[in-house]
Amino acid sequence: MNAIDDLLEPLIDLRRDIHAHPELAFREQRTAARIAEELRGLGLEVHEGIGQTGVVGVLRNGTSDRSIGLRADMDALPIQEQTNLPYASRTENVFHGCGHDGHVAMLLGAAQHLVRTRNFDGTVHFFFQPAEEGHGGAREMVNEGLFERFPCDRVFALHNWPDLPAGTIATRPGPIMGAADKFAITLRGSGGHAALPHDTPDAILASAALVQQLNSIVSRRIPATASAVLSITQIHGGHTHNVLPAEVAVHGTVRTFDPQVQDVIEAAIRSVAAGVGLAHELAVDVEYDRYYPATINDADAASEALAAAATIGDAQLAAEPAFTSEDFSFMLQACPGAYIWLGQAGPNGSAPLHNPHYDFNDDVLGLGVRLHVALAERHLAVADETRI
Repeated sequence: MNAIDDLLEPLIDLRRDIHAHPELAFREQRTAARIAEELRGLGLEVHEGIGQTGVVGVLRNGTSDRSIGLRADMDALPIQEQTNLPYASRTENVFHGCGHDGHVAMLLGAAQHLVRTRNFDGTVHFFFQPAEEGHGGAREMVNEGLFERFPCDRVFALHNWPDLPAGTIATRPGPIMGAADKFAITLRGSGGHAALPHDTPDAILASAALVQQLNSIVSRRIPATASAVLSITQIHGGHTHNVLPAEVAVHGTVRTFDPQVQDVIEAAIRSVAAGVGLAHELAVDVEYDRYYPATINDADAASEALAAAATIGDAQLAAEPAFTSEDFSFMLQACPGAYIWLGQAGPNGSAPLHNPHYDFNDDVLGLGVRLHVALAERHLAVADETRI
């Protein structure tokens, strides 16, 4: 597969162009148009506007009815870039801080190679997905009939992983990324003078008690053999030193892998909040949103991915899942498949995802292209007598 090396220089240029022109969720018009142009230039069947800004390219070869889906996400983050790179973001407070620019380039490179070699028998669907960063672009595509229009035996997604060295490819059967929930708890009283706390319920004091009790849920309500994270991330209340505010808001996130654990935590949050409200004579409102389910790999698909990875790099069985989340989970609920980590850390490490100093490592572009190609060629293997 040395022919892939010939693709890398233009792929790097394309990746850096996308990096310089990042677009947020469901606003990826320039990125989507560039992808569609590249796919049409390869002679693929192209479908646009799926899940608002999603793009699907279809490549058929041979006579088999087997099919595979390969996904790349393409949205950026609302972060101000601080890399000072020559191709740094030209858009204020928008930045490819998760490497989706690299994911797009790798999948386009795989399309280029598969068009050129056609060493497969069946159909490859190239899914370019919008709005992965908290807005559920995968859910939008699935709800618009993605797998009915483009049926797949398996669907796979790669994500660069700064925690692993470049050259490493890892995945696992079962959970690989956590479910992401968010909650907002509002404590409401009447407010009053800070010098007369006996005249009004104290929402600030109640919020302090609430935070302490919420942080005991995982350690006291969840079995030690289970895994969960609950974090308080925002507290809002008050506007001056001598007024007890009438309202305080407490926000946070919950990450789990097991829906039963998820149920216990949500119920506990509601119970604790109600108890604090009763104890402090405050009205309490709880909003709980399970916005991304856990990313659960199909066991056979994960084995298939590791077998393909072993032919091109250092394939590893991931020892444990990550608590970060991924909306590829919606695709895996609709079609068996696997989510795969592609190591990208160099000798001196790599800035973490969602960090203002992060940049995708162009040295792993070739490996990512090879992995996509290996997945397609393995699943759609050509029998000797049908090889085209």
